[in-house]
Amino acid sequence: MRSITSADTFPPRSHSAKRLSMLDAGARVFCGEGFAGANIDLIAVEAGVSRQTIYNHYGDKDKLFAAVVGEITERCTARAFAVLGTFPDHPADLEADLTDFAIRFIRNCVCDRDGKFLRKLIHMEGERHPELFASWRIGGPGKVWSALAARFARLAFAGFLDIDDPDVAARQFFSLIFTDLQIPSMFGEVLSDEELARSASIAVGTFLRAYGRRKAGAEQSRETALRA
Repeated sequence: MRSITSADTFPPRSHSAKRLSMLDAGARVFCGEGFAGANIDLIAVEAGVSRQTIYNHYGDKDKLFAAVVGEITERCTARAFAVLGTFPDHPADLEADLTDFAIRFIRNCVCDRDGKFLRKLIHMEGERHPELFASWRIGGPGKVWSALAARFARLAFAGFLDIDDPDVAARQFFSLIFTDLQIPSMFGEVLSDEELARSASIAVGTFLRAYGRRKAGAEQSRETALRA
C-alpha cells in the first residue's frame, strides 16, 4: 500500500469540488483496499484534502463509505436513465435496434468507471453492509428495471413483443446483457468492441426467442396449411 504523506495545506477549492474529490478518492481506496483496509489518511492524500476535512464532512469511515455508495449509485442511475431515453420505442428493426440499445447500455452504464466501482464494492462489501446495499438495489436497479419494464410494455401493446409480465422481462433482459461481463469484470478485464457487440447480439437474440411476437407467423403457417 502507498505510503501516506502529510496533507495539511492544499490549494483552495470549492465545497462541491472538495466533496467530489473526497467521494472519488474514497471509491478508489475502498475498491483497492476493501473497507477494512481503507483508512481516512490514505483517502485524504488521494483526495488532496486534510484528514480533518473528511471528518468534518462525514464524521467517520462508515458514513464516508455510505456517501460513496450513494454518490456512485446516483451517478449510475442518472446515466442509465439517459441511455433509456434512447430506447427504441418505434423500432424499424426490433432485433437490431434492441442490440444497439444493449450496446449503449453496457458501454455507458456497465463498463464505465462508476459501474465498475459499484460492482466491485457490492462484491467485496455487500455482506458487511446489507442495509446499505438494499437501499442501493431499490434506488438504483429497482428504478431502472421499472423504467425499462414500462418501455417493454409499450412495445408489447404495439405488437412487437409478447409479454405477460414486463417487470420480469426487464430483469431478464438486464441479466442476459450482463451475463458475459460478470467473469471479465471480476478480474478487471475489458471486452473489445467486437466482443461487446457479439455479447449484446446473443443476449437480445435469446430475449426475443422468449418474448418475440409469434402470432403472425403461426397464423400464416395455419393459412398455408389450409390452402394446401
